[in-house]
Amino acid sequence: MRKSLHSFILVSLFAVGHLGVNAEDLPPRRRAARTKSLFIDVSALPNLPTVQAVSETTNALDTDNIQSDILIGMQKNEELFYFFGVKDAATFKSKLASDILPLITTTTEVSADFSTFSNTGLIALGMTDDLGDFNFVQGQFADVHNQTVLIGDNPSTWDASFAGTQIHGVFILASDTAANINTELANIQSILGASIVEIESLQGAARPGDQQGHEHFGFMDGISQPAVNGFTNPVLPGQTSVDPGTFLVGEIGDPNLDARPAWAKDGSFLVFRKLQQLVPEFSQFLTDHPLDVPSLTPAEGSELLGARMVGRWKSGAPVFLSPTHDDPVLAADPTRNNNFTYLIADALPDPGTENHFNQTNCPFGAHIRKVHPRGDLQPGSGEETHFIIRSSIPYGPEVTAAEAAANTTSVDRGLAFVSYQANIFNGFMFLQNVWINSIVFPFGKVDPTIGVDPIIGTLGGGPKNISGLDPAVFDLDQSDVSHDVVEPRDFVVSRGGEYFFSPSLTGLSAIAAA
Repeated sequence: MRKSLHSFILVSLFAVGHLGVNAEDLPPRRRAARTKSLFIDVSALPNLPTVQAVSETTNALDTDNIQSDILIGMQKNEELFYFFGVKDAATFKSKLASDILPLITTTTEVSADFSTFSNTGLIALGMTDDLGDFNFVQGQFADVHNQTVLIGDNPSTWDASFAGTQIHGVFILASDTAANINTELANIQSILGASIVEIESLQGAARPGDQQGHEHFGFMDGISQPAVNGFTNPVLPGQTSVDPGTFLVGEIGDPNLDARPAWAKDGSFLVFRKLQQLVPEFSQFLTDHPLDVPSLTPAEGSELLGARMVGRWKSGAPVFLSPTHDDPVLAADPTRNNNFTYLIADALPDPGTENHFNQTNCPFGAHIRKVHPRGDLQPGSGEETHFIIRSSIPYGPEVTAAEAAANTTSVDRGLAFVSYQANIFNGFMFLQNVWINSIVFPFGKVDPTIGVDPIIGTLGGGPKNISGLDPAVFDLDQSDVSHDVVEPRDFVVSRGGEYFFSPSLTGLSAIAAA
């Protein structure tokens, strides 16, 4: 029987994954280790396609060659990011060829170990080919200091381990339990020995109980992934079908197709970001600023403010379809929870009227509208060229009673953000710089002070004005900002990150042989 893409372990330099959930289907060395699925089971998120379904698509991708994490998305139970430096390149490459490659899993297998390298890591291993991506060569720390490319981070908040370019690679290990991950990590460390040195590690895990699939602020995450031609089958209502070259180097739609070395085909650029979330402070902010809406209690007004900041209720239901109350039934239906645009029907076919000033159902600056402005842009504007595949996971424990009582974060928690794209500028950089951190995006609206993304936008860490969050105020006096909601600080703080390249299995073989 064909295995389904529904259970795996990952590693970001190497992904050891297996596309099956039954223990008897696993390779012999894993039969005694994993007893349940590596994936969370959340109704709001679309199921992964079966291997058979992938094979039935037009121009089906070679899932036996693509590392397992790239196309899978955000559905893991436990995941460890192990960042390392290469100390002995010859030994590392020898062990990569003889012992590590057999551990790395493909999209067809989907099981446990995944591997990816920074630009300095590839150079250390003797790979000096130009991959055709300027940001990858520069590294994320350089982009943070580049004032013409406004990621918006304050470098002083970065953890020292991410500052500079000393990280050469990251293993991403995923499984059903942390114990299994630790066993796999010990195995890899034993194999590689002194050829690598640990620089940083970060343990991620799905949140417990009914919070599975939710990030630490409490909102369901990962609903609006794009459909990848040659992989996604079936395509759900509301999903945008995108050429695989948007995410995979060397495939149809790759913007730099002619510049890629042959060994890089079916690899992808991974953007990693450690994003700390100040959960008690965010919760207190919502409590202190309930929206005054008829028929809603103050607590419900606070919940509505959070939903309008994100663009979805905590369940995942979009506020555009359910403007004043959560709708868990809608949220749990993947054929409906992503099937909408921001166009107002009675304004069509002329979206230059009400669609440009009416924020009643959803603020222009809501987080999910900033990163996916469904219908806000002119047809043919190329929004799909800026899509990314997100494969993030929460890290850190739940909020403690002491933190909740003091409304102050004292334990580090947040999101281990991972995105895949074939071009870092078209993907992550464009979203962060041109859309998320722009106070006038979506462009062309009557409101001149839309503000940055209220969740992950930043103006250097200081206060920021966000308009449109109050649904009662939409016919704006352009000189009046008294209706703005003022966030006193960033509730998401970058603690560092790096850019990596995740080669295909043939690419990893080429690296080992270099």
